[in-house]
Amino acid sequence: MRIVVQRVSRAAVRVDGQTVGEIGRGLLVLLGIGKADTEADADYIIGKILALRIFHDDDSKMNRSVTDIGGGVLVVSQFTLHGDVRKGTRPSFSDAMPPADAERFYTRFMEKLRAATTLKVEEGKFAAMMDVELVNDGPVTILLDSQRAF
Repeated sequence: MRIVVQRVSRAAVRVDGQTVGEIGRGLLVLLGIGKADTEADADYIIGKILALRIFHDDDSKMNRSVTDIGGGVLVVSQFTLHGDVRKGTRPSFSDAMPPADAERFYTRFMEKLRAATTLKVEEGKFAAMMDVELVNDGPVTILLDSQRAF
């Protein structure tokens, strides 16, 4: 799994002009599911999302997690995180999980994330054309891949 985590002051997702997910202070998570991803990858990513210490403490050090601050989490599925442009300029998405399998995996991921926390957890709409609006706080942006280190 590949994720882009952005610390936000607020974030929202709209589909056809209708808000489907919205949070205040917290994390916007762009989630790409790869064809080799397993439940262990989902568990690893969920643990990281909830424990990443990227919010400031009283000494202005990044020392608090979204859990510590009682923030929200907004997850948006984004298969394009598996786009490979090493050859040419048109992305290949051959490493992304096929859509039907990815949707089941995404649904299970969201169930597990919600079960793992009491925080507000919102989401976009799988496979929809979405408008994602955010105010990146910092800016702070973290890249994670359950299959390899950057």
